[in-house]
Amino acid sequence: MTDTRLYRPEAVFFDLDGTLIDTAPDFFRVMNMQRSQRGMPDMAYEAVRKTVSDGARAMVKLSFAMEETDADFEPLRQELLDLYLRHIAVDSRLFTGFEALLTLMEGQGIHWGVITNKPRLYSEALLEALGLSSRMAALVCPDDVSRTKPDPEPMLLASRLADCDPQKCWYVGDHIRDIQAGANAGMLTIAAAYGYLDEPEAALAWNADHVAHSVEEVAALLKQVL
Repeated sequence: MTDTRLYRPEAVFFDLDGTLIDTAPDFFRVMNMQRSQRGMPDMAYEAVRKTVSDGARAMVKLSFAMEETDADFEPLRQELLDLYLRHIAVDSRLFTGFEALLTLMEGQGIHWGVITNKPRLYSEALLEALGLSSRMAALVCPDDVSRTKPDPEPMLLASRLADCDPQKCWYVGDHIRDIQAGANAGMLTIAAAYGYLDEPEAALAWNADHVAHSVEEVAALLKQVL
């Protein structure tokens, strides 16, 4: 951790998969649907869970043991995404503790939003299905920017959309690129070690301002400045 700076945020932004929402159960479902169609056995849930934060390309590589240069790779990736869109919120849920945290922020007049590398088509469908879209001050997806995380461009756009100073915002994410992007934008950064990390203690090496091993630890940080 670089420091322990803490201040009342104007807004708190979150990564999506593995940070705000546990989407692994639905990716597990559709990856195994895709494999079943080809007579392949189901994958282990933990293997899928560890790969979700790395995106659809990583999931296809895991499921079919192929590289992006393979002729079948892109059709398989698109098929996976089509299946996912049809089953996007069967079992996906906010991580435990988030409903209370979001309600707390809303009651304190603190904006919140999502900055994700998940394309807008899927992000909007997921957030709408879970009843979160109308509560957010900003949603920034790769479709909205020319450079994605770890570049600060998405963070700066989210701050503008929420009418906030990025240096008065927090960002919570479960990947080193999240922490780098937040730091590059001048935000306070919190590494989410409660999601899909195989070794949660690895987050200590990301140089985040804080590491949270549960959503309750994120809430505890916020309560210190309210």
